[in-house]
Amino acid sequence: MMQAESAAIVFTDLDGSLLDHYSYSFADALPMIEALERLHIPLILVSSKTRAEMLELRAALGNTHPFIVENGAAVYVPRASFPTQPPDTVIQDDCWVHAMAPPRSRWIALLAKLANEFPGEFVSFHSAGATGISEMTGLSATAAEAANARCYSEPVKWLGSARREAQFTQCLRDAGASVFRGGRFLSVSGNCDKGTALRWLRAFYQKQSAGEEMDDIAIGDSENDRPMLEAAGTALVIRSPVHEYPQLTRSGSVIHSQSYGPAGWAEGVSQWLHEKGITP
Repeated sequence: MMQAESAAIVFTDLDGSLLDHYSYSFADALPMIEALERLHIPLILVSSKTRAEMLELRAALGNTHPFIVENGAAVYVPRASFPTQPPDTVIQDDCWVHAMAPPRSRWIALLAKLANEFPGEFVSFHSAGATGISEMTGLSATAAEAANARCYSEPVKWLGSARREAQFTQCLRDAGASVFRGGRFLSVSGNCDKGTALRWLRAFYQKQSAGEEMDDIAIGDSENDRPMLEAAGTALVIRSPVHEYPQLTRSGSVIHSQSYGPAGWAEGVSQWLHEKGITP
């Protein structure tokens, strides 16, 4: 059995995938997370979450690898990870940052205009504030503050009909926004997605490995994960207790987990490693 090389990378969604949809626990995935670290396979966290939220989770996981925030709006690369600065990045604290979207203020202003056209049919994180976010998500006050510390995007909870949601989404896209549905919210941001961010970071890893082709897997359970599920060498689609598998256009190298959330995550990653001849 071959041993893993740095050319293997795991890109993973969080809520509903690595984290349980209801409890946010990653306990069922922890043995496999530890195995990836032993194998020196980078685990790249990719989420709609903010930098503040991701830093807390990375600390809990002991994760020191690059991470992707706000549905692909920015890539954070720890400066200690690589000898050279990636192209098109700026320094923020201990990370190099590659931003792919305009600032959050643009989307807040756009949603304020649409509030007149769709009165009472949606609520954004900005308008809800930390208290409202806690009520919508069950997060603690501190966690809700971290969820609201956005730089590039704005989550929206849709309250109206499906027909009106389609109209609302089209209005946003006509104004230059990208809109993706996650497990609970619509994410409004710029011309970016998790797949674009994955490709940028994978290219940087390739450059660091003298152009060696990356053997990567993307893991997700929702529609907003579809771009990265389509972009990776292998797609692991996690079974959800609240919605169907997202539909992919690709047909090859797709794994569908039978278990939910982190249990399905561990199941699928184990299958991928075995298919590559890597002992977990």
